[in-house]
Amino acid sequence: MHDYAPLTIAATKREAADALTLMLLVPPALAAAYRFKPGQHVPVRALVAGEELRRTYSISSGPDDTHLAITIKRLDGGRFSSWAKETLRPGMSLDAMPPQGRFVLSPSDGRPRHVLAIAAGAGITPIMAMLRYALAREPETRITLVYGNRSSADIIFGEALEHLKDLNLGRLAVYHALSREESDAPLLSGRITPVTLRALLPGIGAPGDIADAFLCGPGGMIRDLRAALIDIGLPREHVHHEFFAPVSGAAPAVASIAATSETTTPAADVVAIVDGARHRLALTPGETVLDAAIRTGLRVPYSCKAGMCCTCRARIVEGKAGMRVNYSLEPWEIERGFTLTCQTVPEASVGRLVVDYDAM
Repeated sequence: MHDYAPLTIAATKREAADALTLMLLVPPALAAAYRFKPGQHVPVRALVAGEELRRTYSISSGPDDTHLAITIKRLDGGRFSSWAKETLRPGMSLDAMPPQGRFVLSPSDGRPRHVLAIAAGAGITPIMAMLRYALAREPETRITLVYGNRSSADIIFGEALEHLKDLNLGRLAVYHALSREESDAPLLSGRITPVTLRALLPGIGAPGDIADAFLCGPGGMIRDLRAALIDIGLPREHVHHEFFAPVSGAAPAVASIAATSETTTPAADVVAIVDGARHRLALTPGETVLDAAIRTGLRVPYSCKAGMCCTCRARIVEGKAGMRVNYSLEPWEIERGFTLTCQTVPEASVGRLVVDYDAM
């Protein structure tokens, strides 16, 4: 259920100076397991300098592609991204889990709809899958993309976006905001802010005409733009987001995602249910459920360990626990008892905590 599979790299493509796309081949026997919804991501792992590193990358493939494409942007000091850029070549393989995530474009009902997408940097990758799907499968869907980068040289999928615009005249509008390069439109010189968004609205369309908005990028951008979209009239449930970096210096500030309080004393008895089997975990003071499971040698799903990717999601079926931070669980999931085990610390007053990794 949680296993990785080695996927062969069929080809690579340089998307920008520091962005590399890998085209991964999925064996026919795994085709059903690796079928994805536009916007989902895959956890990957690799042995780098003798240490297993795990990361999560969004899928950017279109619905008719014969491969699973992920785009890796090299980060300053990023061990995995630097290794990938320097090492991975066609013919090699990369371990990847089946697609996951709920930041997805819902299928159209066939009627005309307008989708607004706002991305920054590598946040374009899940949005790209949404664009490719909607433009190929939904003739009545129109999309507006506002995309922020430092300079034109940093624009990931620059050529692909221009090609999609040419093929879909009147259905795809793209606004490029550049923070470190002069733009022909002064409004688009700088980062994407609520001021930018409000100024663009006359060209984008009335808020009431936007069916859904998708935000992907740094936490601060998402926090501000999400609040602005709700303020101008978009229903909260139609504003979707995915973090590519946490909000600086604080727990999440997005109103609909509330992290529970942290405690540092472990419960006396912790049990993890994985693939139907129950495993006892002995937590040390301040240790999370995930860290204890890994230390014990238990094969549990995880990737970012920062509360963002949701790979380590499990359901609390007995006892209580707090999360240090939460960037990915929705309020309804928390109400149903789901938790991010990479952030979960049992409450001191609870004598027994049982988490179920098999719960859906």
